[in-house]
Amino acid sequence: MRIIIIGDGKVGYKLAKQLSAEKYDIIMIDSNENKLRFAMDRLDIACVTGDGADAEVLKQADVAHADLVIACTSADECNMLSCLIARKLGARHTIARVRNPIYYRQIGLLKEDLHLSMAVNPELIVADEISRLLLFPDASQVETFVKGRVELIELPVAEGSSLAGLSLAEMYNRFQIRLLVCAVEHGDEVCIPDGEYRMRAGDRLHIAASHKDLEAFFKANGKRKDKIKKVIICGAGRVGYYLALQLSTLGMQIKIIEQNRQRCEELCELLPKATIINGDATDHDLLVEEGIDEADAFVALTGMDEENIILSLFAKSQNVDKIVTKVNEDRRARMVEDFGIDSIVSVKTATADAIMSYVRARKNSQGSANVETMYQLVDDKVEALEFIVKAETNYTGIPLKNLSLKPNNLIACIARKRQIILPSGDDCIQVGDNVIIITMEKQIEDIKDILM
Repeated sequence: MRIIIIGDGKVGYKLAKQLSAEKYDIIMIDSNENKLRFAMDRLDIACVTGDGADAEVLKQADVAHADLVIACTSADECNMLSCLIARKLGARHTIARVRNPIYYRQIGLLKEDLHLSMAVNPELIVADEISRLLLFPDASQVETFVKGRVELIELPVAEGSSLAGLSLAEMYNRFQIRLLVCAVEHGDEVCIPDGEYRMRAGDRLHIAASHKDLEAFFKANGKRKDKIKKVIICGAGRVGYYLALQLSTLGMQIKIIEQNRQRCEELCELLPKATIINGDATDHDLLVEEGIDEADAFVALTGMDEENIILSLFAKSQNVDKIVTKVNEDRRARMVEDFGIDSIVSVKTATADAIMSYVRARKNSQGSANVETMYQLVDDKVEALEFIVKAETNYTGIPLKNLSLKPNNLIACIARKRQIILPSGDDCIQVGDNVIIITMEKQIEDIKDILM
């Protein structure tokens, strides 16, 4: 599969790294020759120097034979124009990164005329992720499947937790709630556990269940009962705007601190329900004055990883219950986890996951099941994939106990019409089902790939 990536920024480089590792034929286009040289020295890719919206540059990259063109520069207009020209020159499919809220609202009207296969709004994806985290504040991460009907959360097992010392079978028996622990991380160790696995302090459990069953689990486990009401957001970029919009509709009290006065004036018009403070969020006195000690949640969304880390550490020192930090550099994300701040979001990772889902689906479009959603978990050691079963095949209609799965693979959930099934050995996969797979293997493109 031949893929052209336009834009060698953080998102473009991460995509090139993942896709080249999966043996896709990658060509990257960027006007910065030094950045391209850096990428070529480290990745198995080809590069073309120039503007991705220039037809001659696209021809030089042999766009006519491209299966997919991904335009992810920092300029929406360039991305949309690049995709339009690429399609005119023969590219089969195109994906554009579109970040401007005004453009993204019109994307339904523009998609057909621009010949776009997919439009990705990274900031909106991250805002959705943070909203889910604030609905389940005890979880470190929350991912969704089946259009939000199934959630996969990451739950740390703290010292003194009632879960520590229990086997998974004992936990299931005690709570009598439909959920499944799909993966466990402890330090550098990762496993897909069976019912005999005994939980211990320091574990990070990845649990799949419906929203309703997760709420029941947290309540039964004595976790935080009060919903988050007061939220402080530091940084009023696009993520901050989308997030404040969503949280306001959930009835939360939002306070945004932003240094740029003009941006504050814009937000006063756009977010009438939010309190907008023009000031420097790194001023600890300002945070204290604005009631950080009374906040239920603190979200650090400035444009600098270092600022977000410092702000989050200060919020932790003020005993804020829920802290979410935007960190784009993977190495910094791991460091932040060591500081005890475990809800970390990344714009580039969210974007890459969304695009990788599409790439896997396109590659296997003739298979028995299409990839609908994909998330990479535990430093990319585990993948969670949602498949839609399209046709009868060698695994449909057969009890799961009669299917031989390869090691380190799990069929975590089956969604059938309005049913959410956490499958037992007697359940079967049927045509039309949404099936969620947890795997420690790479490049899973079809449910068949996990069978012996």
